[in-house]
Amino acid sequence: MNKYNNGNSDSDALHEECGVFGLYSAKKRPLAGQVYLGLFALQHRGQESCGIVINNEGDFKSCKDLGLVSDVFTAQSLAELGEGNMALGHVRYGTTGANIRANVQPIEVHRLNGNLAVAHNGNLTNSGQLRQQLEMQGSIFHSTSDTEVIAYLLTKERLTCSNIESAVSSTMEKIEGAYSLVIMTQEKMVAVRDPNGYRPLCYGVIPSEDGDTYVIASETCALDVVGADFIRDIEPGEIVVFENGKISSINKHCKTQKKSLCVFEYIYFARPDSVIDGVSVHESRVKAGKILAKEHPVEADVVIGVPDSGLDAALGYSQESGIPYGMGFVKNKYIGRTFINPGQTERQNKVKIKLNPVSSTVKGKRVVLIDDSIVRGTTSGHIVQLVREAGATEVHVRISSPPFVAPCYYGTDVPDCQHLIACNHSLEEIAKIIGADSLGYLSMEGALALGKDDGLCCKCFKPE
Repeated sequence: MNKYNNGNSDSDALHEECGVFGLYSAKKRPLAGQVYLGLFALQHRGQESCGIVINNEGDFKSCKDLGLVSDVFTAQSLAELGEGNMALGHVRYGTTGANIRANVQPIEVHRLNGNLAVAHNGNLTNSGQLRQQLEMQGSIFHSTSDTEVIAYLLTKERLTCSNIESAVSSTMEKIEGAYSLVIMTQEKMVAVRDPNGYRPLCYGVIPSEDGDTYVIASETCALDVVGADFIRDIEPGEIVVFENGKISSINKHCKTQKKSLCVFEYIYFARPDSVIDGVSVHESRVKAGKILAKEHPVEADVVIGVPDSGLDAALGYSQESGIPYGMGFVKNKYIGRTFINPGQTERQNKVKIKLNPVSSTVKGKRVVLIDDSIVRGTTSGHIVQLVREAGATEVHVRISSPPFVAPCYYGTDVPDCQHLIACNHSLEEIAKIIGADSLGYLSMEGALALGKDDGLCCKCFKPE
């Protein structure tokens, strides 16, 4: 990761991506409430910060801060944003840039030929180099986010390009890595997905007799919550322009790279009720569990899943193996990622507060425990211990992804190899470290089967 990365080496879990949400209407409306709902639906993708920008005939009003959607926005702050015909929203987990208010998105730029706002999900692999070039040319950065790099490049390209979509196309020729973007100018809204399609992006429509409202979102679950009808996914490399109530598409960058949607959108990141690139996330996770049952069968009495993404895979394992599925854990739904454990430093206490085993499900039984991944193994070990303390006689761990053996540079916060347990220990050693009676990972072939045939990114499962 580049020098602006703020990865926490103490973390033992993957972190979500960012979520983007945009509204375009031919008529002025009170849009802030709908953006609020959309961001609430995407909250799982980022809990560090959030923001909304409303465009009222070129006048931008914004509300942004660190914290959860429910904490940052109030009924009063939403009302004060007023009406507009365009709106842009964002929830953030930062893989590039520190968790400071200056990095809260959408990033706004007040330029000579009008205002610009950018919301970004992903991670640029050449942001450090581009930032240095821009600084040498006089750009003054206010954040450490690669999104501001994109905003400055767009501003620079716009000086020589006839319109914003041409500036976007020129910017795409300079930036590398993962990016799903929604860009709002005074008159247009532009949605763009990187040529590999690492991150999801789709759009839909809210039909209305007085003019339709188009909705752009990272996941279809955000379309559902505002009552929008899904139209389609934005294709890798595609630029979609919303202007004067019409939609146009630029395909110059399409099919220039191999499609590589991040496999963890299906395994972990996305909400199970979303559909990404035509594939149900829920069904994909159930499929992972079924494949796991075929690849790593075991004699047991009950299958349980670690909330939340392990639940669907556990259901699939149960269906394929014939071993009954049980509710193994109760998850405390009132603890955010910023939870502070006063006076305690042990991870075990934090795990107990977030997850508590259901003793009646596991006591006296041989348990198959399904989780989505193992990073360092610390949290996995504590979860196995919780199940044993609840009375399980055996704990067989099954993971619905292959082992992590390489860091990710495209926005998934997978650390370097020295912190990855699978890089430094054999399967048998990992099982012993986490206290499992047996351990099985999903195969690479199984992971590739979770999406469509035209390509998934699984680079974090392949040695560098």
